[in-house]
Amino acid sequence: MHPAPSVIAFTTLSGMGFGLLVFLGLGMPAVTGLTAFVFYVLAYGMAVGGLLASTFHLGHPERAIKAFSQWRSSWLSREGCCAVAALVIMGLFAFGAVFLGAQWRFLGIIGAGLSLMTVFTTSMIYAQLKTIPRWNSAWTPVMFLSFCLAGGALIAGQISLAQPLLLGAAVIQLLTWHVGDRAFAEAGTTIGSATGLGDRGDVRAFEPPHTGSNYLLREFVHEVGRKHALKLRVIGFGLAFALPLLLLLAQPDSVGVKHLLAALAVLSHLAGVVCSRWLFFAEAEHVVGLYYGKR
Repeated sequence: MHPAPSVIAFTTLSGMGFGLLVFLGLGMPAVTGLTAFVFYVLAYGMAVGGLLASTFHLGHPERAIKAFSQWRSSWLSREGCCAVAALVIMGLFAFGAVFLGAQWRFLGIIGAGLSLMTVFTTSMIYAQLKTIPRWNSAWTPVMFLSFCLAGGALIAGQISLAQPLLLGAAVIQLLTWHVGDRAFAEAGTTIGSATGLGDRGDVRAFEPPHTGSNYLLREFVHEVGRKHALKLRVIGFGLAFALPLLLLLAQPDSVGVKHLLAALAVLSHLAGVVCSRWLFFAEAEHVVGLYYGKR
């Protein structure tokens, strides 16, 4: 699929923002006052910024409000409802922490759960699509949630948790790539089934359905070279997981240096997740490509 920058920003920033809200809601760290204000500004900046970025990919952003009414059948609508609920509950929790020095644990736990649910609903927007076999897997929500928790722990400064969570997310990313690379072939969809002519023998594309481009080709048929994909996977994996883990394992005597390494680990992880998200969309093969002879 076409890797739109708005959707990459959305899935990257909102995942890390809600991940940070998860740990803040659980009291990790149990910050109050000005320190809490800084943490919540960062969390809300990423979460809300990511959600706003997603509207730029809509054909009619002014109609986004209508999505909330379809929660019975639409994962996009469920995502919107969960996001609003999480932001409201965590906003009340943040008010208590910043202005009253209070940690309302009950609200924090509910807000943390809603934040995780928001990331899960985001992942299900993609995992439900049978037309994209690479996404139509249980590994898609597992990957989104693992990235959310690893990034959230890293930004929250929970080093002892961030290390195993980063390692777990790295393993899940490798498994997701492994399963995804075989998904299209294992789905059994061919140009014969795409055109409905498969029962008449071997089908091949003689000419494309039309001479010009269209919305389906622009949006759903994006091809990335295998050599480039492998290179980007190595870069993304190294920045998102390997380098942050190495930086976290370093134990300098200076507190200032330790904080600097932690900040570099966060920036490296963010850059790596952006690269991984680009591949998440660029490598997604939509079955409509078969009809146009693109697979």
